[in-house]
Amino acid sequence: MSDRKYFGTDGIRGKVGEYPITPDFALKLGWAVGRVLAKDGVGKVLIGKDTRISGYMLESALEAGFASAGVAAAFTGPMPTPAIAYLTRTFRADAGVVISASHNPFYDNGIKFFSTEGKKLPDDIEILIEEELEKALVCVESANLGRASRITDAAGRYIEFCKSSFDHEISLAGLRIVVDCANGATYHIAPNVLKELGAEVIKIGCTPDGMNINEKCGATDVNALIEKVLEEKADVGFALDGDGDRIIMVDHQGNKIDGDQIIYIIAREALRNGQLKGGVVGTLMSNMGLEIGLKELGIPFVRAKVGDRYVLEKLVENNWRFGAENSGHVLLLDKTTTGDGIIAGLQVLSAMIRNKMSLADLSCGMKLMPQVLMNVRITTANNPLNHPQVENIIQEVETALADKGRVLIRKSGTEPLIRVMVEGHDSDLVTDYAQRIVEVIKACQ
Repeated sequence: MSDRKYFGTDGIRGKVGEYPITPDFALKLGWAVGRVLAKDGVGKVLIGKDTRISGYMLESALEAGFASAGVAAAFTGPMPTPAIAYLTRTFRADAGVVISASHNPFYDNGIKFFSTEGKKLPDDIEILIEEELEKALVCVESANLGRASRITDAAGRYIEFCKSSFDHEISLAGLRIVVDCANGATYHIAPNVLKELGAEVIKIGCTPDGMNINEKCGATDVNALIEKVLEEKADVGFALDGDGDRIIMVDHQGNKIDGDQIIYIIAREALRNGQLKGGVVGTLMSNMGLEIGLKELGIPFVRAKVGDRYVLEKLVENNWRFGAENSGHVLLLDKTTTGDGIIAGLQVLSAMIRNKMSLADLSCGMKLMPQVLMNVRITTANNPLNHPQVENIIQEVETALADKGRVLIRKSGTEPLIRVMVEGHDSDLVTDYAQRIVEVIKACQ
């Protein structure tokens, strides 16, 4: 994404009040997107958001921008990212807008877009939008201004869509499920989906106040979920992130089940049912255990760059259906067009019921290799990864691991961080290697 000034791997994101996450930029962005869309005769966009307090400010500014470009905006209120992708398709809207910073803290926010097909905008459209942002804002004539409206049944529509992805011949009756909605956009969706499919549901992280989104809860911090699953003697736990496109699960023993394990379970089940088409796409961060486990099943596996948009690109390129990031983005293109935490979780529950197995038993087919991930906050404009000392320590660790492990160092596409990942057979050793790399990076800033 080096040719972008504003767009990162997942839209535009940053700290609220700091450029570009400001009301004036959001207004100009709405206008610029509207101008690009209007060239194709576009007339309507959907705007959804998560539960951050800043969402109100940004959606108002975006709507003003769209209106000034002659584009109508329909609001859904708090709604998961995958719901906006779905609703954009069903309402035949020309674009969907999501105001969310996903798994980030409440003081961050972001803006991302979906095409009329419910897919992330292609690169060439993002480039056109950035070109429009450099121009002076010119408002259309009053008679041509866009109008605003509200979709009152958005939640109900999406709940029914999620339920439709679950086989109607089975139900969740008898299952006790803890669901952690990260005080985010799924708080009024996920519990109802599970309940209406027959499960007994225990809710946590379902009381958003605008500032507690992702705070010690959800897919980025499953400690509260683990504790609740064990306390309630639940069969399984769901942890969604702030905008609902990620899921991490917890089995009845309190073990964390990540995106790699989830996609392994889903792909293996599809193979057993004769419904697997092609293979599985992971990322550079995917655990080697996933690659080994799929190979043992005879399922092809390829890696994409980190970011669900790149997983999607690789799926389309190979004409495959299943892809995932270990962080919990799970793409099931036979069900929907983008990562969807609720729908992915339902497929795992289906496998549990059909095989009469616990999540713990289902996840035993693959063994995760010890993988350590550490973050280093970037404090300088210079890229420390280009420093000779950093290059040397990375080379040293790679040589020591040889073919029995991996090192991956990358800059985050959504936060000012350098992510350090070391993977190998020995947990203590990979932790030590990762710490050594982190210390050198910090010293070279």
